[in-house]
Amino acid sequence: MMIARILSAIVLLALAASVAPAQAQDAAPQRPGAVAPADKDDTPNAAPAAPARTPAATLDKLFERLAAAKTPEEAKGIANLIQRRWSRSNSPTADLLMTRAQTAMKAKQLDLAIELLDRVISLEPDWAEGWNQRANALFIAGDPIRSMLDIGEALKREPRHYGAMLGLGTILRQQGDDKRAMVAYRRALEVYPQLEAIKSAVESLKIDVDGRDA
Repeated sequence: MMIARILSAIVLLALAASVAPAQAQDAAPQRPGAVAPADKDDTPNAAPAAPARTPAATLDKLFERLAAAKTPEEAKGIANLIQRRWSRSNSPTADLLMTRAQTAMKAKQLDLAIELLDRVISLEPDWAEGWNQRANALFIAGDPIRSMLDIGEALKREPRHYGAMLGLGTILRQQGDDKRAMVAYRRALEVYPQLEAIKSAVESLKIDVDGRDA
């Protein structure tokens, strides 16, 4: 239990530390492909070139829309787009292995799923979803400590991964660490305010963590 508490504290601290740089980048985004001032001077009557939108910039915009969504239905549509981008790596081989791993998990072939996800992570160690999916498999297999380690790796690579945060909160709550579970849930709620599973989790813990007068 002590190891789990120490590990959860490390994961939450890493998450908190990783959020600030992402927000700072949003405040002053750099747009690759923007036309330089000298080029504009050479062709004053030409329409300005549209800045290229990188995958990261597109994802940032989707997260802005997710946070501002007014209804669960609107938010779910945006979340689906985010998850589609998360589900793609830079490697067709890793993508194929991920598909096979998910099929194995559905069939409850957890050892096979974990083995396939080990290979995914070896091929694409910077792919947050590889770590997140192995965390899911490990949790289902009854290994919450290793699951938390993988959640930490996923959040290092994608601090806005509300699914990983929700998983972390679930593990911490099962271990009786309601305060740290609430930290994880509330961070997830900041990213995805309309997700009912997170709202319900926060509401169910509010009295125990914050007290009846909160």
